[in-house]
Formats: sequence, structure tokens, C-alpha cells
Amino acid sequence: MKRLGTYFLQGLLLVAPLAATVYIVYFLFKFTDGLLSAYLEKYLELKIPGLGILIILFFLIFLGIIGETILAKPIKFLIKGVLLRTPILRLIYTSVKDLFSAFVGKEKKFHRPVIVLVDEKNDIWRMGFLTKESLEEMGITGKVAVYFPFSYNISGILYLVPQSRVKPINISPAEAMKFILSGGVSEMDFLQDH
Repeated sequence: MKRLGTYFLQGLLLVAPLAATVYIVYFLFKFTDGLLSAYLEKYLELKIPGLGILIILFFLIFLGIIGETILAKPIKFLIKGVLLRTPILRLIYTSVKDLFSAFVGKEKKFHRPVIVLVDEKNDIWRMGFLTKESLEEMGITGKVAVYFPFSYNISGILYLVPQSRVKPINISPAEAMKFILSGGVSEMDFLQDH
């Protein structure tokens, strides 16, 4: 009977991550496709799964191309000016813009994984990402900003820590994030020194 329980848990371990991944991808597909599917069915009488996603994808690519032209710069400047002059909109706009640029922009912020000594007495370290090497513009010297994502969650906390307690680690940012988000149970591929 004990062996059946072991086989059951091994089967669950094999199937659960795959099933969760398929479900999440399916949910995101249905949600994104559903944003336009009602309009496509109503006005164009088209019911093609995935067409909504394709239209959204091409629209975003088109906006990206237009956004890089000289014609779009005055419009972007005007819209950005209005957003930055309105207090609540400025807070929302700058926060979301900074978050997106931290992951996918030209100024990626989560590209320096580190470990930080958080409890010297018990020799406890925490893994995170160095996001700012100098806080002197805030009047804080000798400290750096380190973002610590939470395990099994898409959120985290920012600590300002003494620079002497921060140690870079030889791992890619993607591997570090995977390791942290999995609660430390995923395998890591360390970078090779050249």
C-alpha cells in the first residue's frame, strides 16, 4: 500500500506541473483571444480561434514601428507631458513604465543577481537582484538597492543594504529568478567563467 502511495505521488509530480502549465497557457490564450473575439464574431462574422491574438500582436508591432518614427515623437511627447503633469496618472504611468522597462526595455534592471547577508549572526543570505548601485542622490551613502522577489509569487520587496553585504553570483538573471520563484527547489545552470 505504501508503494502505491509513492507511485501516486510520483505520477502527481509528473503530471501536475505539466497540467498547470497547459492550463495557464490555455487561460492566457482564451483571455487574450477573447478580448477581440466578440467583436470579430459580431461585426465580421468570423470565429477563428487565435485570430484575436494575431490581431493584437500585429497591432502592437505596428504601434512599435510607428512609435519609432519621427511623426510619432510629438504625439508621444504630448501624451507623456499630460500624464506626467497629472498627479495620480503620473504615479500610475511612471510605476508601470518602470516595471515594464525593468524586464523588457533597453534599461533592464533585473540583470545582476546577487546574494545578500541579511543575518550575520546566523550566516543567513538572501538571493535578489541589484537594481541601483548608488543611492547618493537620495542622500544615502554606502548602500545599494536590492530587489528580492518572493517565492511562488510575482511580487517582492526592496531593501537598501550595505554594499559590503552584497555579493554577485555567477548565474544568469533568468536562472536566478526561476530559482527564487520556485522557492529554491529548481536546478540552476551556473555561468561558465571565460
